[in-house]
Amino acid sequence: MNRRELLLGSAAVAVSALTTRAVAADKMPEHQHEHQPASGHEHHHSGPANPKLLASAADCVKTGQICIRHCFDLFAQGENKELAACAIGVNELIAVSSALQVLAISNSKHLAKFAKVSLDVCKACEDECRKHEKKHQACKDCAEACAACAKECEK
Repeated sequence: MNRRELLLGSAAVAVSALTTRAVAADKMPEHQHEHQPASGHEHHHSGPANPKLLASAADCVKTGQICIRHCFDLFAQGENKELAACAIGVNELIAVSSALQVLAISNSKHLAKFAKVSLDVCKACEDECRKHEKKHQACKDCAEACAACAKECEK
C-alpha cells in the first residue's frame, strides 16, 4: 500500500464514520434523540438539513473509491493509460464529496457555496467517466453517482 492509498483510505474511514453516525442518529426514535440538561432546557438534535445531498455525496465517495481503485489496478498492469484523466477527476471528486458530506452533516452555513463548487467537480468527473462507461462498470457507476450528486447540488 502506498502513501496515497493510505491517505485516501484514512479519509474515507473518517468520513464514513461521520456518515454512519449521522444516519444512525437520524434513525433513532425521537425520545432517544433528546435529553434534559440539568438546567431544565430541552435540546433537540436535528439531522442534516439536506439528507439527499448527504446521501448522494456519500455515494460519490463510495463509487469514486471503487472507480479509482479500478484505474490503479489497470495502471499497475501497464494498461489503459487513457484512464489517467478519469483517475485525476475521480481523485478530485472524492476530496470534494468528502468535504461536502462534512458540511452537509454539520448544516454548515457554507454548504450552499460549496455545493456550487461540488457541482462543477461532479459534472467534470461525470463527463470523464462517461467516456469509459461502456468498457468499465466502475466508471459507469461513478458517472451515475456524479450525475445524482450534481442534481442535488443544483437544488
